[in-house]
Amino acid sequence: MLQYSDMAMKVLSPRDPEPVELVNAGGVSPFVLSCEHAGRAIPENLGDLGVQAADMERHIAYDIGAEGVSRRLSAALDAPLVLQRYSRLVIDCNRPFDAPDCMPAVSDGTAVPANAGLAEEARRQRFAAIHEPFHDTLAGLLDRRGEAGQPAVLVSVHSFTPRLKGGPQRPWALGVLSNRDDSFADAFLSAFQAANPNIISAHNEPYVVDDLSDYTIPVHGERRGLPHLLLEIRNDLIADEAGQSRWAKLVAEALVAAHRKGRNDGR
Repeated sequence: MLQYSDMAMKVLSPRDPEPVELVNAGGVSPFVLSCEHAGRAIPENLGDLGVQAADMERHIAYDIGAEGVSRRLSAALDAPLVLQRYSRLVIDCNRPFDAPDCMPAVSDGTAVPANAGLAEEARRQRFAAIHEPFHDTLAGLLDRRGEAGQPAVLVSVHSFTPRLKGGPQRPWALGVLSNRDDSFADAFLSAFQAANPNIISAHNEPYVVDDLSDYTIPVHGERRGLPHLLLEIRNDLIADEAGQSRWAKLVAEALVAAHRKGRNDGR
């Protein structure tokens, strides 16, 4: 059971789920997986955020299919996985505190009334209750690996919608994101494209990683000097169990190939 601070307890009640789930903590794979947008939970103290139930089924509330792919990757690779249970509309655990969309007032054209004009204290309460426990868990896992001399390759798993409101159709099935260090992302993408030449994939599409709009890769990957990448899989491809199983297999194979190449190259 997590120990909540007084600030966090103003957001989460005893009946709310804990914000973070650590899956396969003892996994011996070199890979460490994170899924920042896995869940759709809303703390009971926040009601429904003023958002329609149908909108909570959309990509604005969570990364559709990302949890299923992550769990299957964890099992296939024997890798530990850190999962976040609350909706990104409550707080986005892949954003720094000062990012405007850390607690978005509007997401892809849909208003989130409970987040409009959110006071600083309320923002900090959500951050302490949900964001910090998730990243403390991931940091602790990586710390223990480092102390034990175990390797760690950080893989953050996400999904994206085929089209944002008013935007163009996105042709990619897979995006592989990185920023300052693209070595493992490039190795993974090369392995994936060699094995799947008919699947449209690209580096830094449909998003890019930077310090203003991302948290996990800059803080846990770049600052620690770990090999890392952020995966974006188009969510219509992983909306059901069959798609999740297929993509977990494709991704796992490319991850293993990229890691093997890195060891052979002496990296």
